[in-house]
This record gives sequence, structure tokens and C-alpha cells, in this order.
Amino acid sequence: MLRFLLNRIGLLIPTFIGVSIIAFSFIRLLPGDPILLLAGERGMTDERYQAEVVKYGFDKPIWQQYLNYLGDLLQGDFGTSFVTKKPVLTEFLTLFPATLELSLVAIVLAVVLGVPAGIFAAVKRGSFFDQSIMSTALVGYSMPIFWWGLLLIIFFSGILQWTPVSGRISLLYFFPPVTGFMLVDSLLSGQKGAFASAVSHLILPAIVLATIPLAVIARQTRSAMLEVLGEDYVRTARAKGLPPRRVVGLHALRNALIPVITVIGLSVGTLLAGAILTETIFSWPGIGKWMVDSIFRRDYEVIQGGLMLIAGIVMIVNLIVDLLYGLINPRIRHQ
Repeated sequence: MLRFLLNRIGLLIPTFIGVSIIAFSFIRLLPGDPILLLAGERGMTDERYQAEVVKYGFDKPIWQQYLNYLGDLLQGDFGTSFVTKKPVLTEFLTLFPATLELSLVAIVLAVVLGVPAGIFAAVKRGSFFDQSIMSTALVGYSMPIFWWGLLLIIFFSGILQWTPVSGRISLLYFFPPVTGFMLVDSLLSGQKGAFASAVSHLILPAIVLATIPLAVIARQTRSAMLEVLGEDYVRTARAKGLPPRRVVGLHALRNALIPVITVIGLSVGTLLAGAILTETIFSWPGIGKWMVDSIFRRDYEVIQGGLMLIAGIVMIVNLIVDLLYGLINPRIRHQ
């Protein structure tokens, strides 16, 4: 297992370097001058402009700028915001719990609803139930996040007035953050109604963010289950008279989990990408809205550092998925 782990970690090194090259190049293709951004509306003299260029290393060849940037990354330095003057890593760690809380609730919804739906659709193949689930999954996968989010806001927040429009909790409640997770902090605060307010603010963003992963997980679970249910060992288990629930839940589902886990792992990237739109629509104070605001403010250091941090999270999740492969199916580990 240790060798399997080291091999997977070794594969992350070229991936990390490739992502750093893309992030470094992408920022330099954006229009605008970051040095002029530092000057603000008052502008700056030519002498100060040249001094800032030297300070930030923009006078050096592009390859040397990249090597310096890569060296800073390896030391844990993701840059400093041009606007707030705070380290990018500090701002990211401050805002990431909000995005993580939203993403965790969304992926739990997607797995809890998507896996059973896919199993039932496979068991009832060709039935009205199967066709309804797959049609709904197709609609959910095709639904633009920004349009779906606005529809839910109009209906549930505007017409029915059941849920708030934006934010993480009502302005009536204030307490110092302990964990960064609003659901947990609202419970720890002991304030009456705080937890209910946090839940009501979380419902719509979580549903919007979970829609696409739920559809993908349901369709992938159905496909994997249909493939496994046709195997000889499943037919043998049925011939032995085992209960259908045991055949499906124990023999078939375990072998069908590998592609499903792959989809769940890949959904992390989808969640982080979807969080950018979802957090912007619902004014959710997470890294998605932080990145969008940084683009509008031309805060290049934040954009560059945020891309690397998000890519690092996706790579770590993919590593965990690979390790789960080895635990579920030892043959993959030995191969």
C-alpha cells in the first residue's frame, strides 16, 4: 500500500508543475498593468513605477520570473493581494470554510440522493421509474447554474418567501467564528434561532450546487449497476436463493462503486467551479466570490494564488480517490 501511495504522489509532481505554468501564463495574458493598479487613481511617477517593477521582479526575463514564482510556491508563499495587502494564503484560509461547508452539504445531497436513485433505476430498468429518473437527471445536468439559481430565488425567496436571498446567516445574529462553519458556529453560539437561520441560508445554494453532481452520480450509478448485474457471480448469487437486497446491496453495489467513486472525486472540481457562480448569485462569502471579485479588481496575485490553491485541493482529492480504489479493489493496488 505504501508503494501504491508513493507512486500516486509521484504523479502529482508533474501535474503541479503543469498547473503552475498555466496559472503563471494565464495571469500574464490578462489585460492591464498590475503596477498601475497599485497606484490607484492618483497615479505614480516614472521613478516610482520603475522601482515597483524591480520590486515585483517584472524587469527579469519571463523564465526567471517563473522560476522565482515556483520557488515561492514550494516555500508556501502564494503571493500578497494588491488590494488588501494581505497574504493570499491567509485570505484563502479565512474564506475557504464557507466554500467547504457549502460543497460538503452539496456533495452529501448529491450522493445520498444520486446513488439510491441510480440503483433503483438499474433494478427497475425500462420502467416508468427508470425513465423518469434518467430524464430528470438529464435536465439537471443541462441546467445552467446561474439560471437555475435565479429561478429558485424568484420562486422560494420572492414568491413563497421561505428562504433568504443571500448571505450565510441573518444580520440579527452575531458571534465570533470558532470553526468557520456557520452551521457549527451557530450551534455553539447558543443563540436561539441562529442554527435555523444558517440552515435556511444554506438550502438554496446547496441545492443549486448539488444539481449537476447529483445528475452525474445517478447516471453513473445506473450504468455501473447495469453492467455488474449482468455478471456471472450476480446470477450465481441469485441462483443460490439469496435475497434480492443482499444480491444488489452486497455483491453488485460493491463492485459498482469504483466508477461511482471516480465520479464523486471528479465532482469536487465541478463543485469548486460551480461554487464561483453559486456564491456570486447568492452572495456567499467563499473563495468563489473572492475569485470573481479579484478578477474585477485586477488583483492578479489573488487570481494566481487562488488558482494554485484550488488546483492543489483537487489534486489531493484525486489522490484520496486513488487510495480508495486500492481499498475497495486490492487488484488495482497490486497492478
